[in-house]
Amino acid sequence: MSATSEGTGSAADSTRSALTERHPAVPDVPGMSARDYRAAFDAAHLAMAVVDREGSVVVANRAFSGLLGTEPHRLVGQCAADLVDLAAEARTWQAYQEVLRGRQARLRCTRRLKHPDGHSLWTEVTLGPVPGTGDVLLSVADISDRRDLQARLRHLQMHDPVTRLPNRALFFERLSAALEASSYGTGGGTGRIGLCYLDLDGFKAVNDTLGHRVGDRLLTAVGARLTQCADRSGYGRSGGHLVARLGGDEFALLVEDSTGTDQLADLARDVLSAVQEPFDLAGQRLSVSASIGVVERAAAGTSATGLMQAADTTLYWAKADGKARWTLFDPERNAHRMTRQALSSTLRPAVEREEFALEYQPLVDLESGTVRGVEALVRWNHPQFGTLTPNRFIGIAEEDGSIVQLGQWVLRTACRQARRWQIEQPSDSPVFVSVNVAVRQVWDSDLVGDVAEILAETGLAPQLLQLELTESAVMGSAGRPLQALQALSDMGVRIAIDDFGTGYSNLAYLSRLPVSVLKLDGSFVRGFRYEEGAHPNPADETIVEALVQLAHRLGLTVTAECVETAGQAARLRRVGCDTGQGWLYSRAVPPDQIAKMIAPANGARFAAGAPTSGAGSA
Repeated sequence: MSATSEGTGSAADSTRSALTERHPAVPDVPGMSARDYRAAFDAAHLAMAVVDREGSVVVANRAFSGLLGTEPHRLVGQCAADLVDLAAEARTWQAYQEVLRGRQARLRCTRRLKHPDGHSLWTEVTLGPVPGTGDVLLSVADISDRRDLQARLRHLQMHDPVTRLPNRALFFERLSAALEASSYGTGGGTGRIGLCYLDLDGFKAVNDTLGHRVGDRLLTAVGARLTQCADRSGYGRSGGHLVARLGGDEFALLVEDSTGTDQLADLARDVLSAVQEPFDLAGQRLSVSASIGVVERAAAGTSATGLMQAADTTLYWAKADGKARWTLFDPERNAHRMTRQALSSTLRPAVEREEFALEYQPLVDLESGTVRGVEALVRWNHPQFGTLTPNRFIGIAEEDGSIVQLGQWVLRTACRQARRWQIEQPSDSPVFVSVNVAVRQVWDSDLVGDVAEILAETGLAPQLLQLELTESAVMGSAGRPLQALQALSDMGVRIAIDDFGTGYSNLAYLSRLPVSVLKLDGSFVRGFRYEEGAHPNPADETIVEALVQLAHRLGLTVTAECVETAGQAARLRRVGCDTGQGWLYSRAVPPDQIAKMIAPANGARFAAGAPTSGAGSA
């Protein structure tokens, strides 16, 4: 014991001697001598050492030597940079050299040091000049406890308190790091990334009926099963997957360095099967399902926001397609969705900018071959997507309510054009114009008032206007829609049921509706086609003949849609159909071409089934 004390004392004396010789001058502070400064240096709890301009240790205190597990005198002359690992990073090493040369006042950095007994510790290393000398004071503070506390706080901040899984913040941090690493070609992986974005079906009902405590237990159990699925997959490098709870009942499985869509599809199937197995939660046996959006792509050029948008869209598809399934991201389907969204946002202003135009398709008398009327078909001359047919935007217009404004424009434009034809080419039998009307126009606007106003404004006779509504919209109408149809019929406007035969087909109710025309759906007419080796169903002709006879007994006329061949036209004429419409006669064309068709010289041009200019079946 005494020998140890003597050895320690000798080392301390050596340290004091070196410090005194190297720095004989100390600040003149009343009551303190140079010996007091030296004693304070040696007894300080902060590990310190004096380093010369060459980077060698001049003297070290007991705290510094204890930090490194050696004696103070053994550190004298050693390279300070090696002792505290300052050469590990080029930037830190350069800054250290600048401090030694007196070109930089201070350096502070964090280093992880290894004690000779094997344990590691985190330290904060600080270097600064010693006034009046060319030496540098090196201090090393043990911040291991602080780092541990920070790590625990970060874990709490980055993990979900219910499931103990990584939360949204950690998920996006990991995702961004993975994308950045792939962008710079680091890590030696596949350069691809995959994501399964999962949402429980009907989770809200669990919370509402069984309480949030059971709901939390269910979320925890689901998180455990997802982790098992990820572990079973065994894909990627170590740590190449992440299971996270993003909030509510939404989870994500991130696959770094994925190998393709097959890998993600296998994982999604495994997850779907695992979640559908019943859960036993403290006496509660629950069965749930999940919808999963799957995205897999090259990491280069992909952003975290873009990947999540794709995953969210695909999850929506899985929900819309019936839930309890996984759906793979489809760029073409997404492009259609984006186009639909773009159309929806610009539809209302497009009406005001007059981006719409009308084309007309003739309705031809099957006996005489003359044009009896025309159907007005709206086109959208979109500045970005070109000319769009109604099936691209009418559904959108009905959803957002802009169909009312658009429908008024179509009605006014078609009536004005029909009146112009009547004036330019007077006839005992002027052509009527048929305009499609959506049910929402009946509910959300004063259709009867709009029609009366437009007829008065254009001067068109009510008998020359035909309004078409789909069978599903007309059949079962009651209250306001039925009253509107009756008022329009009393006004003299003709009411036609479009696509007849594909909806309710309530024939008994048909007799009580103010309808004057049935337009047979094209699916029936296609069955009349015998040309080009086609083998039609004989039942189609029987059904059409029965419908025509029934309509005639009810005082209705019948128009056949989608007439494409002369053989179809002949058979329709034989069963008593009144008018035909289709590519045999003409596609939808601009108003000036209709004017040529209804000119007196061309009045019977369709009698032999010969198409006019612009017609055809292709």
